Amino acid sequence: MNLIKRTSFWMVTSMVMACNTDVKPGQETTASSGNESQAAEVQVLAENRVEVIDFYGTHRCITCKAIEANAQYTVETFFKEELKTGRVIFKTVNVDAPENYKIAELYEATGTALYLNVVKAGQETHIDLTEQAFENGRDKAVFSDELKFFIENELSSLN
Repeated sequence: MNLIKRTSFWMVTSMVMACNTDVKPGQETTASSGNESQAAEVQVLAENRVEVIDFYGTHRCITCKAIEANAQYTVETFFKEELKTGRVIFKTVNVDAPENYKIAELYEATGTALYLNVVKAGQETHIDLTEQAFENGRDKAVFSDELKFFIENELSSLN
């Protein structure tokens, strides 16, 4: 069992490191889908909420882009009402942007990472879903089912 954990750890670590390199050196990706401003557009932030935070580096691989797309799809498809009320928030954070260094450091995100930040009565709990995201990043159905499960589980704990 210990060997499986170590192997899994090194596989995820290798994937994260590989994803932080550009596929084509010198070419900047323009994969921003405008999500950076989505959090600012939401007028209502519920006191108790689940924030889905997709961290990424400026240069991303296909899997890294799929993680963001699948996370956004899941939130927008299954949590429409919660998005409107501010009980669920989706945001992307470019860890390479100077204005995001503080939040990246708080989550220890140096490249692509997926977190849930559960805010309950002013207390924050960070749940790292990066391993699951990389394992299923390119399988939209499985990725979506897993993320939906985690979000629903945390929302039920807020009631």
